[in-house]
Amino acid sequence: MSRYRGPRLRIVRRLGELPGLSRKSPRRAYPPGQHGQARKKRSEYAVRLEEKQKLRFNYGVTERQLLRYVRKARRAAGSTGQVLLQLLEMRLDNTVFRLGMGPTIPGARQLVNHGHVTVNGRVVDIPSYQCKPGDVIGVRDTDRSRKLVEANLQFPGLAHLPSHLEFDKAKLQGKVNSVVEREWIALQVNELLVVEYYSRQA
Repeated sequence: MSRYRGPRLRIVRRLGELPGLSRKSPRRAYPPGQHGQARKKRSEYAVRLEEKQKLRFNYGVTERQLLRYVRKARRAAGSTGQVLLQLLEMRLDNTVFRLGMGPTIPGARQLVNHGHVTVNGRVVDIPSYQCKPGDVIGVRDTDRSRKLVEANLQFPGLAHLPSHLEFDKAKLQGKVNSVVEREWIALQVNELLVVEYYSRQA
């Protein structure tokens, strides 16, 4: 299945707040659909599936990409769930969003895809690029790129800059100082349930 391009608020109503997917909040507090208001008991599988879907839709990754991240997290040292979240958070499109250069993760991905973002002085147009401590993320030296980012910085998606990043508004340049810590991840998700979901099939 390719990347989701349908109504974003429908997903937010179903899964709860997804800060990376949409800045709008739904008017209705219950899930969409004919039976949205009916309270039904969810199975263990449904609970795990929902947590996995939160990651997929918030970070805008496909099922195959997420499975690849889970396998990579398993091979790394430390808690698989935490490493998985760090891998997703350190993607270039998410880092651009967390710096305030893009209004949402899909918006930040578009900036990257269209070649408006540089990493260490070179244009990088791969949204899944893994940012590393020491990377300097800037804006391409064109009027169009600067205007786009300056407009986005007026209304950042999230109010607080995470502790692993720093940003110089005058230079329109951000720096990755370290790997993100768990408490700075804005998405409300239980990553252990995601790992359990994939443990049965990966």
